[in-house]
Amino acid sequence: MQIVAVDIGGTHARFAHATLAGGQVRLEPETVLRTGDFDGLEDAWRAYLNGRPAPGGAAIAVAAPVAAAEVKLTNNRWNLRRERIATELGVARATLINDFAAVAHAVPVCGSALRHLCGPDRPLPPLGTVSVVGPGTGLGVAILNRTSVGDQVIATEGGHIGFAPAEEVEDRIAARLRARYGRVSVERVVCGRGIAEVHAVLTSEERDERDLWQAALAGEAALAATLDRFCGLLGSVAGDLALAHGASAVVIGGGLGLRLAECLPGSSFPARFRDKGRFAAMMDTLPVKLITHPQPGLLGAAAAFFAA
Repeated sequence: MQIVAVDIGGTHARFAHATLAGGQVRLEPETVLRTGDFDGLEDAWRAYLNGRPAPGGAAIAVAAPVAAAEVKLTNNRWNLRRERIATELGVARATLINDFAAVAHAVPVCGSALRHLCGPDRPLPPLGTVSVVGPGTGLGVAILNRTSVGDQVIATEGGHIGFAPAEEVEDRIAARLRARYGRVSVERVVCGRGIAEVHAVLTSEERDERDLWQAALAGEAALAATLDRFCGLLGSVAGDLALAHGASAVVIGGGLGLRLAECLPGSSFPARFRDKGRFAAMMDTLPVKLITHPQPGLLGAAAAFFAA
C-alpha cells in the first residue's frame, strides 16, 4: 500500500509518498511547501498532488496536540477537523499524530541514522524510556517507552514547561522574554527564534535569526559565544526532561538539532546536560544520540500509519 506522509510544522509542510516493503518504510523524495502560502491542509494537499490520483492513505504529523476533534496548530493558522480529514483528502484512511510523536516513532526504524553526541557510546537500550527532544520553530518533546512487548510513543507538550535560568545571563534572557510574553516557556528560548534572544542579551545587538543561524553555523567568530550559549541551553533543557521522564537515553531531533550536529559535542551542551547537581553522576550514564535522518517526521508518521 502506498500512502502520503505529511509533516506540518510552524513554517513548512512536508509531503512524501511512502511504502512499506520488506518490513521497511521507504520514502520518496519530499516536497516542501510554506504553510503561509495555503489556507489549510486540503489546499496544500491539492498543490502537492498536482493532479495525480490520491493514494490509499495519509499519515499526518502536526505541531499540536491531537486529542481534540478540532486540531489547531500551535505555530501556524491551520485548523484540522479529525473526522473530515480522510474525506477532504480523498483517501480511505488518514491517521493524525503529534509531530514529535512522529519523530519518536522514527527512532526505532531509522537504522544507522543515529549519531552519538555524548555520554556512553553505546546503542539505545532495548528496554526503558528514551526522551526525544528537538528544536525547530518551537521545541518538540516526546517519550519512546521501550518494553518487552514493543515500543510505545507518548506525545507531550514538554516544550511548554517553564524556562529555568541557571546563570545571571539567563536571568536576563528570561526577563527580556517575560516583558514580551508574560510566562516564559522553554520553547521561547530553545527554538529558531531563541538564538536572536540570546544574542541580543549577550551583545545588545538585534539581528534576524535567519542571518544569525547562517553566520553562526558558518563559523563567524563574533557569534561563537551566542552559539555556545544556545547549545548549552539545549543541553540544560534536554537534561531536565531526561530527569522528568526517568530516561535511560536521550535522542535529539528537530530541524535545528540536525543543523547543530557538528557543534553540539564540542559545545557546552554535554556539560549543561550533565549539570544536575546530586544527579550529575546518573546523567553520565545516559547515552545521548542525534537523529541524522533528513526527514524523521515523515518517516515516523508513515511508520505509525503502517503499524496501526
